[in-house]
Amino acid sequence: MVRPVAWAGLIVLLMIQWGSASKLVCYFTNWSQDREGVARFLPKDVDPNLCTHLIYAFAGMDNNHQLSVIRWNDKTLYKDFNGLKKMNPKLKTLLAIGGWNFDTQKFTSMVATANNRRTFINSAIKFLRKYDFDGLDLDWEYPGSRGSPASDKQRFTALVQELGDTFRQEAQSSGKERLLLSAAVPSARVYVDAGYEVDKIAQNLDFINLMAYDFHGTWEKITGHNSPLYKRQGESSAAAEVNVDFAVRYWLQRGAPANKLILGMPTYGRTFTLASSSDTGVGAPATGPGTPGPFTKEGGVLAYYEVCSWKGATKVRIQDQKVPYAFQGNQWVGFDDVESFKTKVSYLKQKGLGGAMVWTLDLDDFTGSFCNQGRHPLIRTLRQKLSLPYVLSGTREPEVLTADKPSETERGHSPGEDTF
Repeated sequence: MVRPVAWAGLIVLLMIQWGSASKLVCYFTNWSQDREGVARFLPKDVDPNLCTHLIYAFAGMDNNHQLSVIRWNDKTLYKDFNGLKKMNPKLKTLLAIGGWNFDTQKFTSMVATANNRRTFINSAIKFLRKYDFDGLDLDWEYPGSRGSPASDKQRFTALVQELGDTFRQEAQSSGKERLLLSAAVPSARVYVDAGYEVDKIAQNLDFINLMAYDFHGTWEKITGHNSPLYKRQGESSAAAEVNVDFAVRYWLQRGAPANKLILGMPTYGRTFTLASSSDTGVGAPATGPGTPGPFTKEGGVLAYYEVCSWKGATKVRIQDQKVPYAFQGNQWVGFDDVESFKTKVSYLKQKGLGGAMVWTLDLDDFTGSFCNQGRHPLIRTLRQKLSLPYVLSGTREPEVLTADKPSETERGHSPGEDTF
C-alpha cells in the first residue's frame, strides 16, 4: 500500500508535468495577406481561441534604431490583430522584429552602444503600448553570424538584460502588466555557439522559441526532411546533429530552462525536384527546389494545405525520424502531419518543455478546404495534445478532447507507404 504522503508527492509531480507544456505560440505573417483566393490570410481569419500566444511577424527598425512598421497597412492590421483579445481576454500578443531577410547590420548597429540600445528599448516600449501588444519577440538571425561580428554575442546578452530590466521598471512605474520578452533562436550548434550566452539570456526571456525546422532544404543536393525528430540510423558526426532532438538537448545543455524552451514546429514542407523518379527515398539525388505551390508560389516550399492537394502521391513515414515524406513523379516533399505533431508533443512533454511554437498560422489548412481534416488540423492537434481547453470560434460548446490511442510511430511501428 502506498502511503498518503507518497500519493501527494505523485500528484504534485503529475501536476508539474501536466502544466509544463502550457504555451501554444503561433506566428502570424503580414505578407500572407498577399496570397490569392482562399489562401489569403488576415487577422480576421485568426481563431482567437486556438493559440495561447500570437506573434505578429515582422516589425522593422528605422535608421535611428527605433521600432517601425514595414508594410503599408501594418497599423491597421495591428488593430485587428490585437482586437482578437476582445474575444479571448487570456490571449497574449507579441510583435516580432527581424526575420531571415532582415538586415543584420541594423541589429549590429543598434546593439553597438548602450545609448543605441536604450533608444531602441524606449522606442519599443512606446510602440508596443501604443498598438496594444503584450510583448516583444527578438528574431535576430543571428548574432555573431551572417555578417554579424563575434562581439554581438555579448551585446545581444546586454540587449536582452536591458530589455528585461526596463520592462520591469516600466511596469512598476506605469502600473500596467509587464511586457513579455521572447526570442526566436536557431537549432544549429554553429549558430548557437557563435551568438548566444544561453544561460544568461534565459534569465530575462519569458520563453525561447526554438526554430526546430529547416534542417534540410534545397540548398542541398539530396533530399532530406524539413524537421526530423531524431537522426537516421547510421548518421554520425555533423549529420547526427541535424534533427529536433539534438537541438533541444543542446539548448538544454547550454543552460536553457526546460520550461522556457518552446519547441517550434512547421506547418509547411521543404520540397525537391528528384534527379530520377526511380530514386525517391531520403538522401535521393535532387536537381533543385520543387515546383512552386499554386498559392505560396515559392520554389522549395509547400504549405501543408498544398501538400494535401497532391492527389495520388505516395506517402512514406521515416521510421527512425518519426516524420513523413511524399513523392509524385519527380517531386518530393518532407513535411509534418497530424501524426508527427502528436509524436513531437509527446516528446516535448517527456523533456518537460514549455510548449509548442508554430510557423505559421497561414500555412496550416486554416479554412479546412484542402485536407478533409477540419480547420487548422495541425494546430488543433497541438492544442489537444497539450491538454489546453479549446472552444471553436463561433460555437458555444467546447470541443470534446479525447485520449488518443498511441499513433503508429509512438508505438515504434512504421506503417510504410500509403497514398493521399
